[in-house]
Amino acid sequence: DEIELTYIEAAGAQPVIIDLRPTGAGMMQVAVYYLKSNDSEIYLVREVHTVKKSEGVARAALNELIKADPVTPGAYRVLPAETEILGISIEDGLATVDFSGDVLNVNIGAAGEALGISSIVNSLTEFPTVQRVKFTVDGRADKAMDWWGHVGLYDQPFERELNSVYEPAIWVTAPTAGQKITGSVTIAGSARVFEASVSFRLKDAAGNVLAQGFTTASAGAPDRGDFTSELSFDVEEAGRGQLEVFEVSMEDGSDRNLVVIPVELG
Repeated sequence: DEIELTYIEAAGAQPVIIDLRPTGAGMMQVAVYYLKSNDSEIYLVREVHTVKKSEGVARAALNELIKADPVTPGAYRVLPAETEILGISIEDGLATVDFSGDVLNVNIGAAGEALGISSIVNSLTEFPTVQRVKFTVDGRADKAMDWWGHVGLYDQPFERELNSVYEPAIWVTAPTAGQKITGSVTIAGSARVFEASVSFRLKDAAGNVLAQGFTTASAGAPDRGDFTSELSFDVEEAGRGQLEVFEVSMEDGSDRNLVVIPVELG
C-alpha cells in the first residue's frame, strides 16, 4: 500500500513531512500507531496509510496495524502478523474488538505492553464514532484479562492517550492534501512542541507568502496538545499552493518539524 507521509532530511537534520495523500477512487486513509524505541524509552509514532476503501473502516485500520510495515525509520509492529480480527462492534462510542488467540503471542515487557494496547486504542479512536475500546479473545473477555502478562485488561475499556506519541511532532488533520481553499482556511491538528506554539504560512505556486500566523496548542511538550486556527488570505490567481505548518526553533529561528500540505487556491 502507498504511504501518505514522505520523510526528507532538511537543514539541521529536521524531518520535513510532505503530505502526498492520494485521492484515487477506491482508496481511503487510516491512521495507525506503531512503537519505536530509543536509548531510554519506548514511545508511539503515528502514520497515515492509504488502503482500499471499505465500509468497515475500523477493521481496515486494525488490519493495517497488524499487517503493514511502518514507514517511520526504526518503528515496529507489536501485534503478531497471524492475528485475526474475529469481530468488531461499535455501540454508544464503545468499540469491542474480538481477536484470535494469536494476539496473545507477544513478549515485549511492561512498557511495550502498555504502549501496544495504546497503539490499538489510538488507531480506533481516530474515528469519531469511537471514544473507548475494549478487547476480547476468541469471544471471551476472561481469556484476555492478563493480555500479554504485565499489563492486563482489568481497567478496560481504554481511552485515547496521545502524550506517548512523540512522532511526528506535528500532524495536520485540516486542511487535507489537495483541498480547495478560498478566502480562508481552518488549520487543525496535533502538536508536541515547545511552549505549545505552532506556526503556519500559506504560499502560492511561486513560493510567495500569501498569509501567515501562529496559534497555541492545548498543551506543550513534553505533553501533546490539539490546535485549531483560521487563516484568511487573498489570492490574485487560482492555482496550486501549499500550507506549511511548523515549530519555530527557539535557538536560531529556523523551521522545525515542518509539515507541507499541497492545496488548491480558489
